[in-house]
Amino acid sequence: MFDARGALSRPRAAISMARVVRPRRQWRRLLGVSTYACALFAMVPHLPDDRPAQQLAYLKSSNTQAGGLFGWSVAVSGDTLVVGAPGEDGYGAAYVLVRSGTTWVQQTCLEAWNPHNADWFGASVAISGDTIVVGAWQENSNATGVDGNQTGFASASGAAYVFVRSGTSWSQQAYLKASNTGAGDHFGTSVSISGDTLVVGANREGSSSTGVNGAEGDDSAPSSGAAYVFERSGSAWSQAAYLKASNTEASDGFGSSVAVSGSTVIVGASFESSGADGVGGDQSDNSAQDAGAAYVFVRDGAGWSQQAYLKASNSGGGGAFGGDEFGTSVSISGDTAVVGARWEDSAATGVDGPDNNFAQRAGAAYVFERAGTTWSQQAYLKASNTEAFENFGESVSISGDTVVVGASWEDSSASGIDGDQIDNGSPESGAAYVFTRTGATWSQSAYLKASNTDASDLFGSSVAVSASALVVGAHDEASSSTGVDGDESDDSAADAGAAYVFALGPGIPGSGCPGEAAPTCDSVPSASLGFSISCPTLTQTCDTVPIVLFGACATTQFDVPPPLGCGYCDFLVDQSWGSSPGGFVVGTGITAGFVLCVQ
Repeated sequence: MFDARGALSRPRAAISMARVVRPRRQWRRLLGVSTYACALFAMVPHLPDDRPAQQLAYLKSSNTQAGGLFGWSVAVSGDTLVVGAPGEDGYGAAYVLVRSGTTWVQQTCLEAWNPHNADWFGASVAISGDTIVVGAWQENSNATGVDGNQTGFASASGAAYVFVRSGTSWSQQAYLKASNTGAGDHFGTSVSISGDTLVVGANREGSSSTGVNGAEGDDSAPSSGAAYVFERSGSAWSQAAYLKASNTEASDGFGSSVAVSGSTVIVGASFESSGADGVGGDQSDNSAQDAGAAYVFVRDGAGWSQQAYLKASNSGGGGAFGGDEFGTSVSISGDTAVVGARWEDSAATGVDGPDNNFAQRAGAAYVFERAGTTWSQQAYLKASNTEAFENFGESVSISGDTVVVGASWEDSSASGIDGDQIDNGSPESGAAYVFTRTGATWSQSAYLKASNTDASDLFGSSVAVSASALVVGAHDEASSSTGVDGDESDDSAADAGAAYVFALGPGIPGSGCPGEAAPTCDSVPSASLGFSISCPTLTQTCDTVPIVLFGACATTQFDVPPPLGCGYCDFLVDQSWGSSPGGFVVGTGITAGFVLCVQ
């Protein structure tokens, strides 16, 4: 059951040893297994069909303070997420939280080991497994490369910090600077990591070089921007590539967003001004000021090269409200990339709607797909409630067949999942939109709002999705609570910030709880001798004592109720045994046995 906020409530299961009370929703069907008396199976649950998502946690800093901007950046990998708070104590911090069962707990707080006021440490964060990267775009050292001397000064040159986990402990592994550090370059504006490869954007770097590993010393193109690829060998990091746009020009902002997946990097240049449309267009046509672009680079052996030049299918620039800023945000997963254009002007809604300029700065996102070495646009995404000045596309994230798009200026006063999108009573409260792909077709599957929606919270200013969780940041949320699931209603800490964790529903990676691997019988079961089994360690904890149901082995399909929580594998018992070790009476009329873990 779900409450009015869209959160999953925890009903008591109406279950007896003899029967299962059928809820009103349609039962799910699983295949029975076994030709043996000790047949075993795993039940993989899903959320009820009419709810695409649920909020799992409301996250705050452990030392919440006004102006902390917790949620400015977010990232997630498996059961670990990281939240940036660049305003924390004036220096900035990043908070690492881990999931234990169904509960999120803070594992550590990361800080730079050379903190200075207003470094903006935490302005960008990324995670891959046990490695986290944190950007600090206003860090002031004039060091270059990896672990350089930090005593010199280059205002707002920027830095990035690499942290690694051993067990539950985190330590700094590397301090990264550009190979051509310069004042005002903003190295660390954006960061991304995939395995042993990370990329850092410096959107105000000023070299006029183009392509890969060009001349770094010519600062004749101010704020043209650059991106830097670092690779790890063992525990040592080194710079592997210096990336520039193929059509470098001043003020393009190349590096304003970056993403990496395996051997592919995508870099956004949100102020690039070409009037080209689509993939591989004319880069020299500067007829669309601040239309924006994105660039795809690939690694072949030890070298990097540009593979594609991406533009929106409806590039727009200039005008009273500026360009579309395609490339504001980028994300990539395998052969699929998504690019946000936060100021795109169409009033279209949903997927692949008509292009017009009737909703200024509404925003859009574009999905691109690679076949071989060729990229093409697969979808044009808009909010289901498109309106002017909503910033849809300010943040994007992709994992497999799931895309999440943030719209931090969206105005609805709805809360939770799929609420009323029409009520604009909370200006700039913000929203996030989930899209899923079936085959080559994309559709919107969820409309997400904070559980404590309030004006000017900017929910959706950052988003991240993985196979196990979806996280949305709201860096201007004002509650003074601390930790996880505290009081959401106390608005006494302006711009303290918050983050919200969601689980996704059917058909979306991360839905429900993971199924368990099959257990094994350690001995042949019998009523007189008893038996023992070996089950894998449960990956979720239960809020109640697990309920064990017994029944006969089934060789055909059988019905089980839609889960009230997480179903875990257990053993099947022959009805003729009468009772099982432990004193449970074997019920009649039940065709399968499983453990139901009520969440």
